Amino acid sequence: MSPRAALGLVVVAGAALRFATLDAQSLWYDEAVTARLLGMDLGAMLRAIPDSESTPPLYYVLAWLWTHVVGTGEVGLRSFSALLGTVTIAVVWALGRRIGGDRAGLAAAALVAVNPMLVWFSQEARAYALLALLGALAALLWLRALEDWDFVLRSSAQAPVVASAQASPPPTFGRRYTRMLAWGAVAALMLATHYYAAFLVAPQALWLALRAPGWRERVAALALPAVAAAALAPLAFGQRENDTAAFITGSDLLTRLAQLPKQFLVGYDAPLEVLFVAITALAFLAGAAGLAALRSGHIDASPRERSETASLTALCAVALLLAVLAAIAGEDHLITRNVLFVLPVVCALVGAGLAVAARWLPSPAAALALGAACAAGVITVAGVARDADLQRDDWRAAVEALGPINEPRLIIATPGSALETLRYYLPGIQAVTAPAVTTAEIDYIGLPVRLPGERPEPPLPAQPGAPVAGYTLAGRTDGDTYTVLRWTTQAPAPAPIVPYPGLDGEPAAILSVAPR
Repeated sequence: MSPRAALGLVVVAGAALRFATLDAQSLWYDEAVTARLLGMDLGAMLRAIPDSESTPPLYYVLAWLWTHVVGTGEVGLRSFSALLGTVTIAVVWALGRRIGGDRAGLAAAALVAVNPMLVWFSQEARAYALLALLGALAALLWLRALEDWDFVLRSSAQAPVVASAQASPPPTFGRRYTRMLAWGAVAALMLATHYYAAFLVAPQALWLALRAPGWRERVAALALPAVAAAALAPLAFGQRENDTAAFITGSDLLTRLAQLPKQFLVGYDAPLEVLFVAITALAFLAGAAGLAALRSGHIDASPRERSETASLTALCAVALLLAVLAAIAGEDHLITRNVLFVLPVVCALVGAGLAVAARWLPSPAAALALGAACAAGVITVAGVARDADLQRDDWRAAVEALGPINEPRLIIATPGSALETLRYYLPGIQAVTAPAVTTAEIDYIGLPVRLPGERPEPPLPAQPGAPVAGYTLAGRTDGDTYTVLRWTTQAPAPAPIVPYPGLDGEPAAILSVAPR
């Protein structure tokens, strides 16, 4: 089978993992926010983003265009991310192939196709799939720009030689200019997708500036990202004041750093998690050993192969280090999804390392390591799609547990931000402003508050008390991620609006919904 045919199979498999189960999970809070934004007209959405989001607007603009074609159902909202995740497979193939040949490209593409974390965000209506795609593409274009510049620098440092028929023609200024503009455009798009992209773009830009053969090259490479950074600065400072991502610091930084490698390997949760972490880690370590052997000179390789794998490794390390230093300095938004742009590049490096390892390990060892890691990824993705315990909060099932709504109801929901998600599944639900609501039913919906990397149990009161005298417990549903209690009375009566606590004892959202 040709390498391109094999790539086609890998891409089809990766697309199947992403598209086949787009509606297997409920939308969660962040996706509900996306749905609300995308339901606005474009101008209103752009005006709402500064107060609603902690990221730049590019993803929302693209998703707005996409959903105006395919709709804002669960599949429509998430299909754009699934498409981006599928394209990422091909981009990482090109990156892996560049630094290690056909085998490296296919290994890298396979790792990306089945990586549970990349699949997870390929099924989420947020900006992270776009961030990962642009991170891989920026790395590829960066290497191409550096290749041309290194050729020019080497040529200028050497005495003129007689050209031979076999000599590679020098890159024309037009090609160099085009490649530099291409990297700059992708870097600018990355910055317009997520502010953490700066941790990848900044070292790339510095590296290019130091290696550039002249001022025209520097301007061509750096102009677009510089303009994007300047244009986004006022928005970034305004969103910093809102700090809608303040929840991140609710968990310890060291805990989040410890979670990062595990989540890169198998995602947030996995069946047989310890086993699959070990299997995938061994494959990644085999790739790292191959890169070390390549760098040490123990394996025959071209100078470009050695140079580019070293450059990409350093780039990933610097990007992660900058994120850590920013967190230590007080700008702490460090969670796995915010540095997802590193993961596709790491997969490309591991693919190249496995291709090198295949030259000196016993014949099937590298292939077995790759196959085991891919199998672990597929089983994890399939396991998450089947097991509600491993999924996002199930707001959809919680709403279904309420049953048909034929009369007005009072709903007491936790966490306090529940209205954002409930309004997606219960159109017309609203916060209560009247002193009382006339209703024959009061319902509790309780979901846990999650910190990064955590999966807490939903509130499970053993002997719940009636919210208002005269109401009796008519039904209870204890789901994997939610609890629903339904309290009814014989005839509609005014229920006073007071600060009802939720099932977890914390302040709740007091909501009302009419028949639908």
